[in-house]
Amino acid sequence: MIRALGMMSGTSLDGVDAAMIETDGTRIAGFGRSAYRAYSGNESGLLHGALGQWPGGPDVAEAAALSIAAHADLAETFPEAELVGYHGQTLAHDPAGRGTHQAGDGAALARRLDRPVVWDFRSEDVRRGGEGAPLAPFFHWACAQWAMGQGLLPPGPVGFLNLGGVGNLTVVDPAAPAPEAPGACIAFDTGPANAPLNDLMRARFGRVRDEGGALALSGQPDQAVVARFLTHPHFARPLPKSLDRDAFAGWLDVAHLADADAAATLTHAVAAAVAAGIALVPAPPAQVLVCGGGRHNAAMMAALAARLSCAVAPVEVAGLDGDMLEAQAFGWLAVRVLRGLPTSGPGTTGAPDPVCGGRISHPRSGGM
Repeated sequence: MIRALGMMSGTSLDGVDAAMIETDGTRIAGFGRSAYRAYSGNESGLLHGALGQWPGGPDVAEAAALSIAAHADLAETFPEAELVGYHGQTLAHDPAGRGTHQAGDGAALARRLDRPVVWDFRSEDVRRGGEGAPLAPFFHWACAQWAMGQGLLPPGPVGFLNLGGVGNLTVVDPAAPAPEAPGACIAFDTGPANAPLNDLMRARFGRVRDEGGALALSGQPDQAVVARFLTHPHFARPLPKSLDRDAFAGWLDVAHLADADAAATLTHAVAAAVAAGIALVPAPPAQVLVCGGGRHNAAMMAALAARLSCAVAPVEVAGLDGDMLEAQAFGWLAVRVLRGLPTSGPGTTGAPDPVCGGRISHPRSGGM
């Protein structure tokens, strides 16, 4: 077993999550402590300004330097970590075109931490014809196995819905022998999650989020806007599929709406997108466990419960930490990369075969 630190900074641009996990890359032996490092308003603004840029873009170097510094500051508080999984900061994602871009140099981070770092998890999957996202699904399979072993989940398929900047859903069969086995994991990006709502709050109020969904709860969704949103080509694409943070720019126009109605409309669009995605799953789960920041939004959870025909609950009901699940995922994936095990496959990213993505950088050699 390896004590790994996973680190994640998502497209919601609020900060860095870090969490310890003990694993052999297949079985979860235990979860360790976690921590969070928030981005300041200026830092979040810097990253926001770099969104959509590719290597060499005007703001990329500064965004990458911020990512490395913020992750290093947090990782240095985890001296027990033998290995670090570093996702970097996604600035652009276009798997059918230019590829995928996560800013941040894992080799530089390895030198600063004096520990091996696994990073650049998505590029190899894209190179082989996959979407490069989502990457947490194989870990969701391991989580379902762990929760069943603890008596916290009944046997059978279960859904994991992550509501970060973008929403993604995994439906796993924990009875499968491995996450890359046929039918073990079906995963895809559902659509926007917190990103449009966070952008609205930043633009109208200078705040980073609709805390608890309070603003959305006081408004009424514009169903015409939601209906038009559901005509986006993404919803007709077969599974699996992935999205860039701003793929729906112009498709969720709430500029004409009052503040509360705009927030309610963006919130209900998230639930509508999830429902549209679940309709494409061959065998829908009996329960969807929600992780990520969206589960703290009461309006979003209520909208999901209203639109989905299955039970919806925070992932904590299965003994898991919904704030740190993605960070834990990259610790688990780092160990898989170290051991040459697949991190994605046909059912999760559409790659033709299972792929072991990621690069390993050692403190002195710089990379491998």
